[in-house]
Amino acid sequence: MKYDFDKVIDRTNTASYKWDQSEKMFGRAGVLPLWVADMDFQAPKEVVEAITRRAEHGLYGYSFRTQTYYDAIIGWLSRRHGWNIEQDWITSSPGVVPAMSVIVQAFTEPGDSIILQSPVYYPFYDVIQLNGRKVVDNALVLKDGQYTMDFDLLERQAQEGAKMLLLCSPHNPGGRVWSREELQRVGDICVKYNILVVADEIHHDLVFPGHKHIPFASISESFAQQSITCMAPSKTFNLAGLAAAVVIIPNSEHRTKYNQLLKTLSLHMESYFGLTAIESAYTYGDEWLDQLIPYLEGNLETLIQFVGEHLPQVNVIKPEGTYLVWLDCRGISDDPQTLKKLMWEKAGVAFNEGSMFGKQGAGFLRVNIACPRSLLLKALQQFAEAAGSAIKQ
Repeated sequence: MKYDFDKVIDRTNTASYKWDQSEKMFGRAGVLPLWVADMDFQAPKEVVEAITRRAEHGLYGYSFRTQTYYDAIIGWLSRRHGWNIEQDWITSSPGVVPAMSVIVQAFTEPGDSIILQSPVYYPFYDVIQLNGRKVVDNALVLKDGQYTMDFDLLERQAQEGAKMLLLCSPHNPGGRVWSREELQRVGDICVKYNILVVADEIHHDLVFPGHKHIPFASISESFAQQSITCMAPSKTFNLAGLAAAVVIIPNSEHRTKYNQLLKTLSLHMESYFGLTAIESAYTYGDEWLDQLIPYLEGNLETLIQFVGEHLPQVNVIKPEGTYLVWLDCRGISDDPQTLKKLMWEKAGVAFNEGSMFGKQGAGFLRVNIACPRSLLLKALQQFAEAAGSAIKQ
């Protein structure tokens, strides 16, 4: 193996949002963090080398998208996902969440209803509510250890006048990689009722064997015209701090409207290092990713085996994609404060507490498994020991 994902790299004292805020966020030092969705793996060496060359130039002025930048994105989507896009469809954003906020502002009015599918990545609530729009919850249904969509409810909500649907694909935190049939049903409803689909596909590259990510806009021309796709190499290659994302808008009127508001908000200038990271990752990142996926799959199987042996009160919602695992801990407690105290004070670990993803998440925890296996096992062992003591009491 060319890449050593078992290597433990000290990230403390690097202004790491994940590693350097234990006392501030959890009330004690030394909490082992397996929460926020960045990886504890170094980016591909080609990306590091490209950024290093860029840094060594010593002049960090304004930058623009080059032809090689566009070619890298187009090539990646064609090669990895079978989606052939046009260069004109590509625009950008400092991140997927900022892009979604701009889209909400550009295509809806204050007071409009926007559909999300809980439990879901918590900034979805922010980009709706902080922009003065109303959340319409098309809550997912957990059945036999897997989340499914409630299409009957979705159609009723569409009939009631929702303007937009925020689609998390693959789903975070549930780990579903939506099938073509599921996406087809979503798209049919949204086209029928003129609902704009905003597809957050940031985890699209992180899919386990036996499953395949289908870009929503690739399914049909009508879906492409009725949707905006937000993606980035940040999750795939651990580049979140470089503030660079890709927004794909096939509909020319929608694209003009988005770009106009992006410029109005002065968010249209490109990240100096972000451009380089995107181009190099999508040009040279295949081998690194092809080695990462089996390692993440190994971590997932390690977690499932450990939980089965040492945490019988916990059920694993086995993900089909992402490096995030949703644990049903209601057998321990369905109280968010109890689970926080168990993690932070007793176990000395930090997973994401589930209620932040919506009220359906109470009693669940989200674990980030994108770390060396030794760290994952250490965190699981600490949590299991604390949970065992708590249950005995």
